[in-house]
Amino acid sequence: MLSPALEERFRKITFGIPWNLFLLTLGSWLIAFSVKAIAVPHGLLTGGMSGLGLLVYYIVGGLTPGQWYFVLNVPVFVLGWVFISKRFFFYSLYGMVVSALFLDMITYTMPIQDVWLAVLACGSILGVGAGLTLRTLGSTGGSDILAVICKEKLNMSIATFEFWFNFLVFVVGFAWLNPHIMLYSIAMTFVTAVAIDYVMRMFGEREMVLIITDYPDAIVQGIFDRLDRGVTLLEGRGGYTGDRRQVVLTMVTSVQLKRLEELVYTVDPEAFTIMGSGFRVLGRGFSSRKVY
Repeated sequence: MLSPALEERFRKITFGIPWNLFLLTLGSWLIAFSVKAIAVPHGLLTGGMSGLGLLVYYIVGGLTPGQWYFVLNVPVFVLGWVFISKRFFFYSLYGMVVSALFLDMITYTMPIQDVWLAVLACGSILGVGAGLTLRTLGSTGGSDILAVICKEKLNMSIATFEFWFNFLVFVVGFAWLNPHIMLYSIAMTFVTAVAIDYVMRMFGEREMVLIITDYPDAIVQGIFDRLDRGVTLLEGRGGYTGDRRQVVLTMVTSVQLKRLEELVYTVDPEAFTIMGSGFRVLGRGFSSRKVY
């Protein structure tokens, strides 16, 4: 188990420039690889700005997918400079540039013949790459910047914006491309969404635990000593008996959940415990607020 000092140091590292650039680079490479090595050989259309760049490439040609991706991002970055923080702008600029470079540098084609295998492979790799970039203080540009602007200015959720953006891209795609390919592409976006959700949860899932017990002091002290987590005591009253007792509220990581369970039922085998996912947890000991 890490000491509080080491945990605090690790949290500072994750918000540092080298860590953010590393994740943006790795995520951008995975996104570019999935597009060039799998999507393009099968004519699949991805979502977001990379998907729009591919659509223009399929219809118009002239430039490479990476060049179209870069050109389409220029007006978006102008909006990002005006409406979002300069830190987010420069992180996203880096992500966009390395994504465009990777799109042009990668020439490898994965030897996949079956289209459904390509859908699964491309969607999974693309989702992991996008999930990694979303763990940073920037993005790979494109629709992510537009989504953040809409979130900050119009209170529209990022997921809602991404849905409608991709919806419009696919509507245009149906008008110009093979309907079968478009249906495969839509299936791939669902795989991508699942992969993104998995990556986000793997790195950030937290568990909220409510403990109703006759021995709150002993359990609280055990949480302090063995888990090094904070505790909030709530005043509760039984709905049937009317008896008053303290309810222990704490947040732990998914790794610590089993240890907390063992601690609680060692102290009080009759304890009543409620465990629930608290995916977005901000505060000391967990994640800091993400400011764009």
